[in-house]
Amino acid sequence: MPAAPAYDEFALFHENAEEFGIPFTGPPEVSRVTVETPGGAVSALEWGAASPDLVLVHGGAQNAHTWDTVALALGRPLAAIDLPGHGHSAHRDDHAYWPQENAIALERAVRELAPDARAVVGMSLGGLSVLALADRAPDLVRRLVLVDVTPGVNREKSSAIAQFIDGPEYFESFDEILDRTVQFNPTRTVSSLRRGVLHNAIETDDGRWRWRYDLPRRGSGDGESGQVMPGLDELWDAIARLRVPLTVVRGGASPVVDDEDIAEILRRKPDAEVIVVDGAGHSVQGDKPLELAEILRQLL
Repeated sequence: MPAAPAYDEFALFHENAEEFGIPFTGPPEVSRVTVETPGGAVSALEWGAASPDLVLVHGGAQNAHTWDTVALALGRPLAAIDLPGHGHSAHRDDHAYWPQENAIALERAVRELAPDARAVVGMSLGGLSVLALADRAPDLVRRLVLVDVTPGVNREKSSAIAQFIDGPEYFESFDEILDRTVQFNPTRTVSSLRRGVLHNAIETDDGRWRWRYDLPRRGSGDGESGQVMPGLDELWDAIARLRVPLTVVRGGASPVVDDEDIAEILRRKPDAEVIVVDGAGHSVQGDKPLELAEILRQLL
């Protein structure tokens, strides 16, 4: 397998388009922007020149580029935000990347970058974070979309994710970090995972590789060192307080959201919409990006 090339985060969009059959006439208009927040700088990708009508927030141990194929398929102005401690956003000194802390940073970022967005979408940790955002700053969230997550997430349901995140802190080569990623993502193509690693890892001065993200549980290797996420009960209450449309997009092959979670969502907010994407695992945007893009297009 060839070594990683010199990295240009804006040079890989044609690969996304080719893999999923999206017409590609040239590089899209995408720029990286930064917003200062109380917890440090938050970075984001702005797609298009107009004011974003959609905000996308990734999951834990991911970054804004996880949405690239969805953004290409949508072809509309949007902002894909790097959560604190992820992607190009600053790491927090206290390593606190829980939904309530993230919501403080997201409020500042969304208010500056996309104050008129018609919908805010969050996957996994990003979903819980935008739920906390909707509770904290309801004026910024006109429609909420949770991608394969509810406040019912726990260690058992997310054990495979924890095991992947809890892998080695350093890898001897690009191939080694890619091989581990392929091992834990059997539903994804190697080419898409290779792009993902290029966006989500950096080469150190000694030639080794490490992930960009800053998670305190990373590096134990056992999948059991992560803290129990605080504030989940409060987020269930936030579901009941929502006064905007809520859509839950569930990966049909994912263990992270179960039927009890959906029942509780509907008990708390009976008008919530639930959409199952067949064949998608937890990363719906990675497994079935065109289907997710069509769902978002119809919602908007």
